[in-house]
Amino acid sequence: MAPIPKSKRLYQVWKGDNRFFCGGRCIFGPDVASLFLSMFLIAGPIITFSYQIISKIRNRQKHHEDLINENHHVLGLPVLIVTIIVMIADLTFLLLTSSRDPGIVPRNAQSIESSETSDFNTPSMEWINGRASQMRLPRTKDIILNGFVIKVKYCDTCLLYRPPRTSHCSICNNCVQKFDHHCPWVGQCIGLRNYRFFFLFISTSTFLCIYIFTLSVVNILQERKHYHSFLKLVVGEIISAILMVYSFLSVWFVGGLTVFHLYLICTNQTTYENFRYHYDKKENPFNRGILKNFKEVFLNIPPSMNKFRARVLDQVVEYGALAPNMGMDIASSTEKFDIETADKLEMGINLQIPAVNLDYSSTNENQGTINKQKGVALDPSDLPKIQENNYQESKEFKQSCTGETETEDEPVTVCVPDEDIQQQPI
Repeated sequence: MAPIPKSKRLYQVWKGDNRFFCGGRCIFGPDVASLFLSMFLIAGPIITFSYQIISKIRNRQKHHEDLINENHHVLGLPVLIVTIIVMIADLTFLLLTSSRDPGIVPRNAQSIESSETSDFNTPSMEWINGRASQMRLPRTKDIILNGFVIKVKYCDTCLLYRPPRTSHCSICNNCVQKFDHHCPWVGQCIGLRNYRFFFLFISTSTFLCIYIFTLSVVNILQERKHYHSFLKLVVGEIISAILMVYSFLSVWFVGGLTVFHLYLICTNQTTYENFRYHYDKKENPFNRGILKNFKEVFLNIPPSMNKFRARVLDQVVEYGALAPNMGMDIASSTEKFDIETADKLEMGINLQIPAVNLDYSSTNENQGTINKQKGVALDPSDLPKIQENNYQESKEFKQSCTGETETEDEPVTVCVPDEDIQQQPI
């Protein structure tokens, strides 16, 4: 008795390079360790800034300063509360960006070419596959979207035609919808399902840099009356001086990134599209206006196409012939051969397609078909299975395929293309 295949959860047998935590509920990129560096660069200065505020509040309480004087100090309790709230929000957006599915397109279990072959398990298709083994699916296909012709590419890793705006991330090894870029600071791809959290993360970080820089400058200006020289002022307010330099340098990076992505949202572009297709120099087929573009980013978030906690067989990792609900009209198996051939002919490739004419009367009579190519008989294992009630008759038929002559059998005629095989009685 054959052993029953063990079932595992999808994330346990995932073919991508992602890392999963919390039982598959959180998905990260392979460079998730960089997330801790980003958290340190955010939380470290803010905790230091909060420590400075608390120290000043305690010093003023120690000197018994009244509430009137307390209101004149910029680093007070309200600033501390706002700082902690913004820090928590910033770290939350960072974790939401890094720990959720960015829009991964499920892989195919096999290529469309292989599925095509399995759909046509007939002697005629076996003969055609033998003659046209070099035929391949076209690497690109043209589809019409919003009145524009857009090329979609075939992914040899995921074995599917990538939906529009989808690209394969070489770091995570997945095809991602509306792929923007792979961000090493968050350790995750930025795509359709986590882009809004990424924008909120960088915009909140920009606000924090401006916020801390402004308050540090105001604090130094407010405290300078207690020092007789600039050097003593810097030494006495060393925390404010360091934070002012740190936030000034950081704001150029995160601030510039925020402005750039704000422009991308207004024009409905991704970073990948902006650098590759240069939509600023030609018409963008995805631009629907500023308001609709913002609505698309912040309000239209589709559910994940992967159920990482679903039970699957140990051998089965991918599913689906193509990614569902992608708005792509892919031909059925019976049409794939003709479409593929037509594309080859349009490309100028001299491809001869044999015309196969099967004698079905002979097939029905003997419960099988013999195909001979240039006088060489096929292996009987390649013939269709024969019903038990005609077993004896099919056995004699198989013997005739291997070259043994049976005088009592009626001759069987096989019709094949004239240019390669002549009709011969067996």
